[in-house]
Amino acid sequence: MGVIRNQSIYNTIITYIGFGIGAFNVLILFTHFLEDDYHGLVAFVLSTANIMMPLFALGVHNALIKYYSSFEENDNLNRFLTLMLLLPLVLIIPVGLIGTLAYDTISEFLSKTNPIIENHVWLIFVAAVCFSYFEIFYSWAKVQLQSVFGNFMKEVFHRLCISGLFVLIYFEWLDVTSFIYGVIVVYIVRSLVMMIYAFGIRKPVFRMGKIPGLKGIIQYSLLIIIAGSIALVLLEIDKFMIGELMIIENVAYYGVAIYIATVIGVPARSMHQITNPVTAKLLNTNDMNGLESLYKRSSLNLFVISGLIFILIISNINQMYEIISDGGRFSAALLVVILVSLAKLSDNVMGNNNAILFNSKYYAVVLILGVILAISAVGLNLWLIPKYGMNGAAFATVISIFGYNTAKLLFVYLKLKMSPFTSGTVKAIVLILVLSGAFYFWEFPF
Repeated sequence: MGVIRNQSIYNTIITYIGFGIGAFNVLILFTHFLEDDYHGLVAFVLSTANIMMPLFALGVHNALIKYYSSFEENDNLNRFLTLMLLLPLVLIIPVGLIGTLAYDTISEFLSKTNPIIENHVWLIFVAAVCFSYFEIFYSWAKVQLQSVFGNFMKEVFHRLCISGLFVLIYFEWLDVTSFIYGVIVVYIVRSLVMMIYAFGIRKPVFRMGKIPGLKGIIQYSLLIIIAGSIALVLLEIDKFMIGELMIIENVAYYGVAIYIATVIGVPARSMHQITNPVTAKLLNTNDMNGLESLYKRSSLNLFVISGLIFILIISNINQMYEIISDGGRFSAALLVVILVSLAKLSDNVMGNNNAILFNSKYYAVVLILGVILAISAVGLNLWLIPKYGMNGAAFATVISIFGYNTAKLLFVYLKLKMSPFTSGTVKAIVLILVLSGAFYFWEFPF
């Protein structure tokens, strides 16, 4: 756990710095310098690109981590890495061509409710390509157990650059339309920098030829598209559907609420950067005792930390909204913060469950279950958003995530006879309940 602990600490610090900058951007700068419709437009473009990312990546970023340590011969490894770099182009190129030819039809369809979207649809494609290759280059670094710089690029770099774009708006050197294009340029630069860093750790040696176990690699990569899509559908589909079913300003209000709740997920995001490749190695070497130990420790540590963050957020939520410009409109999503925070708590108690499933031989069955849950999430959003607006989207998200997490916990327990829960988990639950009850009506000023 030495490498995991050290890099997790660095990653947690970096991630919280990124979230601090991001909070300043989302809660202050976006609400002061952008009209609500343009704020919603940026959130819509980036959320839709995130939904497309797993499709464009073709599961390569996960396949890299799962199979990298299984290659012993250098030539075979180089052929494998060559495949990982080129495989996403199999889909990106034809989708780009189709999108170019059918651009008017696609843009008209997406902008029926909000015409402001029409001239910016192409940015979704560009952002999705950048997100996809960034994750691939990041995985390239992670398999070398070098996750800190990549985490800085993932969590801090783009947020710092976006703050800089707001400075340009303040001095009237940039208008709102140019700002939106500037955000996409930031993501392009981020991908290029990550590529240079990753290739600096291990220079790519392009080799074509037969790859041992190719069928299994391709099968895994294609199926992991579903897994990645499921995870992002559960995270992003609500914002996309709010943008399609309600006026786009609501995407801004909902996005701010989601950002506040997402802080709870920071410890998990930080730890997973390094536990994912370690989990893959434990599975490849069939070290079940080590895997179970990692499962329990990661779950308890994440649950305790995220539980304390949950208490801090709930105790101060009203004051958080007072910070935001014209808090009366944004505070309409207060219930969203509470509901999504609970969902994030459940994500943390899972520990490295996702890494276990996606790197094991059982991933296909879990993906089928995930498809059912993703379809349910879409159905719940279609049903609940028209009835309850933003709160309906939050209820749909919570139901979907709780259902998905419960299914994954049960599956690992039934197949691998492992549970992340210990007596410490019960103590953590009691602690969180007691402190939540004690501080419910007692708000602490920041």
